[in-house]
Amino acid sequence: MIEVSHLTKAYGAVRAVDDISFSIAPGEIIGFLGPNGAGKSTTMNMLTGYISATSGSITIDGHDVLESPMEAKKCIGYLPELPPLYLEMTLDEYLEFVYDLKGASQPRKKHLEGIKELTNLGHMGGRLLRNFSKGYRQRAGLAQALVGDPPVLILDEPTIGLDPAQIIEFRNVVSGLGKTTIFSTHILSEASAICSRMLIINRGKLIAAGSREEMSGENEFRYTLQLSGDADKVRTALEGIEDILELQMEEKDNTVYVSINCNSDVRPAVCRALASADVPILMMKKATPTLEEIFLRAVSGAERRTGK
Repeated sequence: MIEVSHLTKAYGAVRAVDDISFSIAPGEIIGFLGPNGAGKSTTMNMLTGYISATSGSITIDGHDVLESPMEAKKCIGYLPELPPLYLEMTLDEYLEFVYDLKGASQPRKKHLEGIKELTNLGHMGGRLLRNFSKGYRQRAGLAQALVGDPPVLILDEPTIGLDPAQIIEFRNVVSGLGKTTIFSTHILSEASAICSRMLIINRGKLIAAGSREEMSGENEFRYTLQLSGDADKVRTALEGIEDILELQMEEKDNTVYVSINCNSDVRPAVCRALASADVPILMMKKATPTLEEIFLRAVSGAERRTGK
């Protein structure tokens, strides 16, 4: 659905986006992550055709953004961080305006009423947009992006300023659309909840891509344990296991909490060692790195490699 190849945007000697490539399959929801100034907004502006690329190519549903800009743009619904609303209009007037602006071909009334119901704005059609709350303005922004039924959605920080209930509602609407979606956000828990894959960009370069599991590293094993016993006895039992790389322990109220980093699945060896030491295991689970940990590790690793 979306193919980006060697995309670059330079402003003089500064490369805001530096030779990035990725593809997104139909129906995928992709999290687009990065620190402030990483190049996310520049990339999205090139995807939507708002600005041109210095080099590289973008294809949207088979249409090259440079060679067939109108056909490519018809495939995209875009919600920028600040929804492009005309506050002196009512919601109905605004959606009618967007329908005409996009040259939509769907049956007008049925199409717009369906969008209002989908975004839970069915009761707001006659109200002025200036009187909408932040949450309702975001919904109106999503509604305009859906006019014309584009197969691709590009959402730039769409949940900024929403309360937790509004965030969940917005997320449920987006995930239920079945559209190919690029979801740019600073809220990593949002990306983790709604996105199947992540693209992490820093200093204009794509530094990591994949699902959370893929980016956490196939060979990374971490376990947390809760044990009943003496901390010295636990340490003696576990330090004899070769594959344990790092062992962290904390003792509270006759309970020992252990964190293990290792280069293989050490659960059988740990169970045998603790059983031999007569230390009951109250809990053992594999600790999967959080998206925040993966993000920070990717960014810091990229900066160490470049020396910046």
